[in-house]
Amino acid sequence: MLNPNLVEPTLFHGNVRYRFFNRKNGVSKGEYESLNCSIKVGDDPASVRENTRRVAQNMGCTAEKLFVLHQTHSNDVVVLTTPEPFEKTPYADALVTNVPNICLGIKTADCAPILFADEVNGVVAAAHAGWRGAVGQIIENTVLEMENLGAERKYIGAMIGPCIGPESYEVGKDMYQSILDINSKYEEFFAPTDNEKYLFDLPGFILKKLNSLEIGAALWCGEDTFSLPEKYFSHRYALKRGQTCGRQISVIGLLAQ
Repeated sequence: MLNPNLVEPTLFHGNVRYRFFNRKNGVSKGEYESLNCSIKVGDDPASVRENTRRVAQNMGCTAEKLFVLHQTHSNDVVVLTTPEPFEKTPYADALVTNVPNICLGIKTADCAPILFADEVNGVVAAAHAGWRGAVGQIIENTVLEMENLGAERKYIGAMIGPCIGPESYEVGKDMYQSILDINSKYEEFFAPTDNEKYLFDLPGFILKKLNSLEIGAALWCGEDTFSLPEKYFSHRYALKRGQTCGRQISVIGLLAQ
């Protein structure tokens, strides 16, 4: 039995099932140990398939009903209105559906997974938000597509899963300036360091975005992937050590009522 990281308190109840999986209880070896869910990082494809099967089983679906994306730090959203598997995996950074008994998965290793649910109207979504996606409207576009399927903002809850925390995300002047060029008010999410760089509060930035949309509720689980490398894959932690990094997965789905 897998031991996913369940966030407490939860915003989701009833017929919404979700998991923020950590890196444990899979079959991958070495630097990918052990529940790596990305085939693109160099892991053994057979191990990734088995890990994906275990995730799907834990969620109560089959691997064919676990929908994932080629994530590209875009603001593109895919809307699912059928349980039929993709003929070809699309390039996008969010999934939205009102179809029960399928699951939406987002893979991360420092970027933020965001799971959304409107339980009243039966619409769920999963989004991948690094700083580029967050600045580039992936959050806003996800909520809009949820509304297009009948969701109402006052009923939408959003949960930010494990991601790099505000005390770990060191960035250079180029990124700092790129974000301020979009909106100078975003400076509140940066803290200068002693080495002429900045610490960026990614989960705080995302929470600000979510709250500005006037949805029902939003929270971050409070876990920093960079500071918990034994529990989560962290791209930045691995990069500093010259290592390769796997990807954990966050999943949400609607159960049939």
